[in-house]
Amino acid sequence: MSDSCKGRGLPELLCPAGSPEALDAAIEGGADAVYFGSSQFNARMHAKNFGGDALHSAVLRAHAYGVKAYLTLNTLLSDRELPAFLAAAEEAAEAGIDALIVADLGGAAALHRTYPELELHASTQMSAHNAEAGRLLQSLGFSRMVVARETSQKDLERLVRSSPIEVEYFIHGALCVSHSGQCLFSSLVGGRSGNRGECAQPCRLPYASSRRGECAAYPLSLKDLSLAEHVPELIRLGVSSLKIEGRMKSPEYVRDTARVWRRLLDEGRGATSKEMRELAESFSRGGFTDGYFTGRIGRNMLGVRSDADKRASREAEPFRGITRRIPLEVEAQILRGKSLQLSLSDGRHTATVTGECPLEAQNAPLSRENAERSLLKLGNTPYEAKRFTLTLDEGLMVPVSHLNDLRRRAVAALEEKRVPTSAFSTRPYVPCASAEKKCARKSGRFYSAAQITPAARAFFDRIYLPLNRHTAGVEGVVLPPVIFDGDEETVRKMLREAKERGARYALLGNLGHLALVRDAGLTPVGDFRLNATNKESVAALETLGLEEILLSPELTLPQIRDLAGPCSAIVYGRIPLMTLEKCVGRELGSCEDCTAGTLTLRDRRGAEFPVLREWEHRSVICNSLPTSMSDRQDRLLAAGIKGGHFLFTTETAEEVDRVLNAFRDQLPLPHPVRRIN
Repeated sequence: MSDSCKGRGLPELLCPAGSPEALDAAIEGGADAVYFGSSQFNARMHAKNFGGDALHSAVLRAHAYGVKAYLTLNTLLSDRELPAFLAAAEEAAEAGIDALIVADLGGAAALHRTYPELELHASTQMSAHNAEAGRLLQSLGFSRMVVARETSQKDLERLVRSSPIEVEYFIHGALCVSHSGQCLFSSLVGGRSGNRGECAQPCRLPYASSRRGECAAYPLSLKDLSLAEHVPELIRLGVSSLKIEGRMKSPEYVRDTARVWRRLLDEGRGATSKEMRELAESFSRGGFTDGYFTGRIGRNMLGVRSDADKRASREAEPFRGITRRIPLEVEAQILRGKSLQLSLSDGRHTATVTGECPLEAQNAPLSRENAERSLLKLGNTPYEAKRFTLTLDEGLMVPVSHLNDLRRRAVAALEEKRVPTSAFSTRPYVPCASAEKKCARKSGRFYSAAQITPAARAFFDRIYLPLNRHTAGVEGVVLPPVIFDGDEETVRKMLREAKERGARYALLGNLGHLALVRDAGLTPVGDFRLNATNKESVAALETLGLEEILLSPELTLPQIRDLAGPCSAIVYGRIPLMTLEKCVGRELGSCEDCTAGTLTLRDRRGAEFPVLREWEHRSVICNSLPTSMSDRQDRLLAAGIKGGHFLFTTETAEEVDRVLNAFRDQLPLPHPVRRIN
């Protein structure tokens, strides 16, 4: 959080800068800090990002106005990309960046080892949503976490109170319908990975419902978030940073949104209906929602961008550059027999420079007006003189060039004092090494106990059921993908009961759940939701005590082949594409359809995506095609996968046995499937 915010007892206002113009717009609007991407490794690869000289200029520009600058390096990484990732971080550090926003666990581990003094913020792509995540992230070198947008006010209050690191919270802008870092829809269906900055936004498309038959319109497209009416609560909660989304949005959007939020924070009040209209005119999808924050989750959160919304945005006053100026106190001394002296002060920093002694005037002595005109010519700088004091002896002559040089040097000296130092220590990057081979275990995950056939019990070394469906005779439980602080005691009790029924292992998909598993006396196993895509991630998870790690489904066979350690991969199953905080079944008519696995969403091509009930009223959308490598096991072996993980969702018991027979006989399944390439 910026020092100016701390002094006022306010959270930091963090604004997007998807282009140099948007950066200026954020400064103009009153941002305390800005975030932007470099030319690589950021989750908005189609924004006008900053690299090389542009990165240096952006940091200097922000710092000149007392605004902090954070760089997003928030994509998942392959092993081959790690050296370039570290080089990008070093370039940013040399430019004076204030913090790096990181999503890849392995990348963060390598960064913290190599540049231990760099400040790291855990991206929302890391899916942090509880206080335990904060404690674990602190141990990994993070000083701040960007928590899930789905966090309610009650859970946010618990989290802020208990987290040992700063909490950053989204308060305005576009909402993904899936928990961040938990969406594979664009990647596995469209070949454009949201975890790699290439999201094709399938959630904004129309889908038909199997329950209603007719088009369900846009059941996954959410209105934009705005918590502008909740400013007093946000201040009271003690959130460190309030984040506006929008690196793909226009400078006008950034300026106008930041301006309203700056006013509300400074005045400590919620937005009026007029101010909400101002925000909507800048950008909205049929209005705004605060459903996650208030807990009012339902169809009223849905929205699409209408022609009227687009017209309102086009009518915004064009952004023509920064008019905001930093007030200075200017004091000059032009005295006989003494060196010229000029001091500039912004209230916190003072810079003083001297020049040559003035000469005796022969015919045209320097006037107060001419001295003031030269010394206060600050038009191309961020500054303006609010108070000017000049001590001038009469009858002296000073060339205008000397006065201009004095002014330029004074401005440069002040900026040097205002800009944070970028000194940081560097250690040689030593890649982690693991001689351990991949797991050879066959494991199966089932949606319900009724799917577990005798053949399945004979086929698998280990079987998992969801925690809320666990029965005796099954060795493992699957934790919910999201466990807010308010759910912790319920989950803790269910884990104890599962252990009493014979469970020994827990499949977890979030670092914030690790302590729950340990406290229950179960062995933790890493789910694919941990997004392990490189050797550093596998090593970091192994160090945390995970017995086995399921690799990200986004990896190719060659990438899997190059990884070592206790890892495995999903070789069969409809992979979950989205984890939703809302219940699609309830919105379309019946929760029972989700529970029974009979609800599907059909896209424009006719592909049907099953919707399952995950936990309470949370929905999971699964792929229309199951992944299957039943007839390509030679390729699995070549990549080091001797066992593999099977994921059963909508299959009947008979279909489960057919899948296992196909794998046993190395035959293809009699329907279309997705492959691991």
